[in-house]
Amino acid sequence: MRATLCSLVLAATCAGLAVRAAAPTIVTTSGGQLAGTSGRDAGVRVFKGIPFAAPPVGPRRWKAPEPAVSWSGVRAADRFAPACMQNVAGARLPWTEEFMHQGAVDEDCLYLNVWTAGAGARRPVLVYIYGGGFNEGSGSVAIYDGAALAKKGLVVVTFNYRVGVFGFLAHPDLAAESPHAASGNYGLLDQVAALRWIQENIAAFGGDPANVTIAGQSAGAMSVYLLTASPRTRGLFHRAIVQSGPGGLASFGVASSRNLAQSRTVAAQAGAAFAKARGAASLADLRARPARELLAPATGAPPVRFSPVIDGWLLTDDVDTVYTTGRQQDVPLLTGMNADEGSAFPGYGTATAAAFRDQARTRFGEKAEQFLRLYPAGSDADAGRAQVRSARDGALVSLQQLAAQRAATAKTPAYLYYFEHAIPWPEHPQYGAFHTGEVPYVFNNLALLKRPWTPVDRRLAEQTSSYWARFARTGSPNGPGLPSWPAFTPAAPAVMVLGDSPAVRTLPAATFRKFFETATN
Repeated sequence: MRATLCSLVLAATCAGLAVRAAAPTIVTTSGGQLAGTSGRDAGVRVFKGIPFAAPPVGPRRWKAPEPAVSWSGVRAADRFAPACMQNVAGARLPWTEEFMHQGAVDEDCLYLNVWTAGAGARRPVLVYIYGGGFNEGSGSVAIYDGAALAKKGLVVVTFNYRVGVFGFLAHPDLAAESPHAASGNYGLLDQVAALRWIQENIAAFGGDPANVTIAGQSAGAMSVYLLTASPRTRGLFHRAIVQSGPGGLASFGVASSRNLAQSRTVAAQAGAAFAKARGAASLADLRARPARELLAPATGAPPVRFSPVIDGWLLTDDVDTVYTTGRQQDVPLLTGMNADEGSAFPGYGTATAAAFRDQARTRFGEKAEQFLRLYPAGSDADAGRAQVRSARDGALVSLQQLAAQRAATAKTPAYLYYFEHAIPWPEHPQYGAFHTGEVPYVFNNLALLKRPWTPVDRRLAEQTSSYWARFARTGSPNGPGLPSWPAFTPAAPAVMVLGDSPAVRTLPAATFRKFFETATN
């Protein structure tokens, strides 16, 4: 075990990821000078709360982000800014406090954070986009601490983007005032603004603007995939990491990339209904309303889905069509899913035999009997296990189908993973390898969670974070001391299984894969 860990540390050094220069204390950006503070790891500096756009308040509410206001003197970058406006849950199992935003929220929220362990030499940049269903989250969530990845030679950036009604309200009047006749994607436009700021400023922190990887999980993963499909993002990034995004999120109803963004017509109608339910007679009226008032549901009004929109400007088509026609930003891709993405839903793995059979008939119709032969449910216990196995297999096939679709037009490689290791959690074993459970391993941040970690966990965190660091550096996760990870091909749909002993496997088995491929077409 000790030899394995040492070989992984040596691999990072041999790959050129070792820190050779002291991290900068004060940096000069386009907005002015910044003084950072010590990170949680020796040798790492972190710069928190850096404005990358002007506050989107007052008349700027529901407008594309504008340039940040410059300052004089040295600005202290020693604390996180408030998150963008949202209802703060604090915790929601299986997501404990470390996985969710804690603290203040404000409309003045467009700030980013940088972790760096060196200056001078150009280091690869990892830009991480948070999840939260496009309705919550922040760049200051505890498990996104970039210190450990900075020690591996990356410059790590997190940032806030507008969510919920403030980030994704579409409305006919908003489109009318837009120079592009577009509305509804303000949160995504914030992401683009952050990437542009990075292009202009990251060299001051030791980062290489010509080697930027965008990464994200859940809604952050969907954001990454949408950014690869936008005609407005060319040159802003060079690799993409999609964790529990389209395909792998079949348990959440995201079985393909077609339903990542809603049509502008549907979104605008929902936005108009939102305004009417609040008695707003104009945009000026709506912009004058207190932010908290807009977060509260309107009496008697149906809920509104605030999410990305095919607005005709930032997003010109559904992602399936963009990839099918080869119009995407063709960059190397690392993508995958967790074994128990659906464990946060009530009833996961607890279906009775009768309920499981009924679900199969509803979902697969005349192919239900074939499905039930593959996943027999003779007893309630069998049904629970079959429910979990079929959910995992179906999501994996969706992920592989998405990768195969991409391979038809992409020239760059894709690498697929399946994270099957469950965080040790004696109090809640039912959640397994839950949605977001891989993130502490990706950031090598196990110390930030109070769990009974084992040497297996620490080894997996070292390996997983090294794979991510290698990919950010070279476009391939492979490197000395790491188990070999082949690129995906439709003919050999291999997946790197990240578990107790990471290894490449073909999942699911051919018979099960063939069923889902034919049943879902």
